[in-house]
Amino acid sequence: MNSVLYPACAAAALLAFIYKVRVLRTDRSMTQIFLLANFLLLTLIFTVSTPVVWVATSRAVGIVNFSGLFTQSCVILMAASQQMILLSLSHAPKTAVRKARPRLIALGLALVAMIILFSAATSRHENPTDFAVAKAQFYPSYLLVYLVTYGISQIDVQLLCIRYAKIAPTPWLRRGLYLVGLTMPIALVYTVTRLADIVAGQFGISGHAWEPLAQWSVTIATVVNIVGWTLPDWGRYLSTLWQAWDKRRAYRDLMDLHRSLTTQIPEPVLPLGADAKLDTRLYRRMVEIRDAQWALRPWMYPGVRAFVDEECDRAGLTGNERAAVTEAALLRAAVWAKVHDESPLEHDLNPRAADPEDLASELAFQRQLAHAFTAAPIAHAAETCRAGAASALSNEESPLT
Repeated sequence: MNSVLYPACAAAALLAFIYKVRVLRTDRSMTQIFLLANFLLLTLIFTVSTPVVWVATSRAVGIVNFSGLFTQSCVILMAASQQMILLSLSHAPKTAVRKARPRLIALGLALVAMIILFSAATSRHENPTDFAVAKAQFYPSYLLVYLVTYGISQIDVQLLCIRYAKIAPTPWLRRGLYLVGLTMPIALVYTVTRLADIVAGQFGISGHAWEPLAQWSVTIATVVNIVGWTLPDWGRYLSTLWQAWDKRRAYRDLMDLHRSLTTQIPEPVLPLGADAKLDTRLYRRMVEIRDAQWALRPWMYPGVRAFVDEECDRAGLTGNERAAVTEAALLRAAVWAKVHDESPLEHDLNPRAADPEDLASELAFQRQLAHAFTAAPIAHAAETCRAGAASALSNEESPLT
């Protein structure tokens, strides 16, 4: 299985490394340097962990299973790189170095212990596909030092991620850090499976039964890790795509409301050329809806607002939701009145129930208004009551007066 999974992880890490190298032209900060080191170490780990490369590397060095020591040492160095990234993000360089010093010393001691214990753990046979499982029974000390160091470092990385994400200056950096933090539980699955190898080995049992779980967990953790560390760079493109898609959806959302109003009040509609951009079309649609709304005032009975207020109170509607339903009810009743040439002697002087502060808020409100116009029961009830009231010569008995 690792003949497929590990090369895929190596390729992903290499792509991330190449993608980030370009940043060094303009930013040679500690953060960027250690981020590149993180991706380079990931590339080395999964390249050498590929069975064919594993055997070739150990043979070239002349030490059996040297690839195991190399890759697991790279994992410890990668943890150190991640800690340096997070500390440099949240502290000035001197402070980051000071806070990193005890961590780096601890990781360095762990590496020395691993090298010493590996010397005793080396066997006569290469284990490119099951190095950890094969060594768990006879040399548990080496794996125990590695796993404890790895597990503690991953917990530390998650805590640092969560701590800095709360003050991250950009949304995509915050999301990326949270995503990196999510790799810790997945990485701990790998750690637990390897610890299970050690325990099982002491009873003469092989851990091959859960080996796929270890391989898949480390693969998933790696992919999520890569995505999380690179997300601040390419996440903004997702925002751009989302905004473009949302504008198209907003343009469609306003379609029925715009058509219903401008069919009765066509004067606000200005012809646009075929090359008009979506932003222009959307803005014009918003303006035309408001212009038509004001033009429909002569057909707005004051009693409609009183009826809607009573119904909204009964339904417990407040805020923009109430305002959207109120305006939708006034518009539906006014459209009905104009179609049937039922203009009241007095009309509502202000067709608005909300005054958004900016263009984004206005668009959001108009989308609420469009939804209420077509779907709100209170808006339809106001139109129905208006139609019933129109059949009487006097409005004194109507709920709309």
